Amino acid sequence: MRIVVIGAGVMGCSVAHALSERGAREVIVLERAVPGAEASSAAAGILGAQIESAPGETELFRRARDGYRAWAESLRRETGIDVGYRQCGALQVAVRDGDAEALVARVEEQQRLGLAAEIVDGAKARTIEPALADRIACAAHFPEEAQVDPPALLRALVAAVARRVTMRSGVTVRGLAIEKDRCVGVLLEDGDVRADAVVLAAGSWSSLVPGLPASLPEVKPVRGQMVQLDERPPRVRTIVFGDHGYVVPRGDGRVLCGSTMEHAGFRREVTASGVATILNKALALVPSLGEAQLTSTWSSFRPHASARLEGPSPLPGLFLATGHHRNGILLARETGERVAEALLHS
Repeated sequence: MRIVVIGAGVMGCSVAHALSERGAREVIVLERAVPGAEASSAAAGILGAQIESAPGETELFRRARDGYRAWAESLRRETGIDVGYRQCGALQVAVRDGDAEALVARVEEQQRLGLAAEIVDGAKARTIEPALADRIACAAHFPEEAQVDPPALLRALVAAVARRVTMRSGVTVRGLAIEKDRCVGVLLEDGDVRADAVVLAAGSWSSLVPGLPASLPEVKPVRGQMVQLDERPPRVRTIVFGDHGYVVPRGDGRVLCGSTMEHAGFRREVTASGVATILNKALALVPSLGEAQLTSTWSSFRPHASARLEGPSPLPGLFLATGHHRNGILLARETGERVAEALLHS
């Protein structure tokens, strides 16, 4: 069975990895640029199952987060690459009026589901994270939330996948090959590739592939700008969320601060306004970061759709793994497993 995967980001590589683990050997991964070098590597890497999940999705998100520990170790054994998995916990703080009530409701719901979560006052929050701002009155503490380092994760995934399947970079997909209302491969600039199944995992570029069913929700890019600081010695140790901003300490002195949510098309600029907004929110959460060195800024695109696109599509032979917006890193392994199962048992 020949399978073509369009896109070598975290979703495409996760699907290819899951397929190869199930014995699929004739898998071809196509990437227009460099495998693993687009939005996947630019993410913050927060495994925020409890902070990010919407009603009805908490169990899926928890399963995705909790599966990372074993996955990270498996990738390390296979490739020798440490993907930076750390269960560092997270604090979601109440900044504006009304935030505390919403936090209490979230924690109570998660406690009913048997998840580790508690409301803590400002004093206890600063015991958990001493660098937290004094003005924080209360916070929700989620001790099991975790993180990975996305560039390291993508290096490991690409290394693992490249050993098992065929990867082609610098390839432009002109469209889907469709015969008798079925997807039978992809059309390339340098020759077509026929396949028994095609997986669309092109992130924010997914809807630009010609031949997709008109009924599919459009995947649009949402620009996210990021700022990296370096504090020495490292002080911050817990992920901190508040007022649409967050701080992610890597543990080695690097601290990622994010992020904007901009409908700017495919414009990749890092703007003065974006950086100022991010830093203002980060310093409001952790004032001591004002003394840290600003070492890097970047931006990339979250693939946003009205619903995540996973599994079989309306077009026979075409499967989907895109539209994960803010949660692509978190849901990568789980999505890869589910899409591989659906494809091999279709």
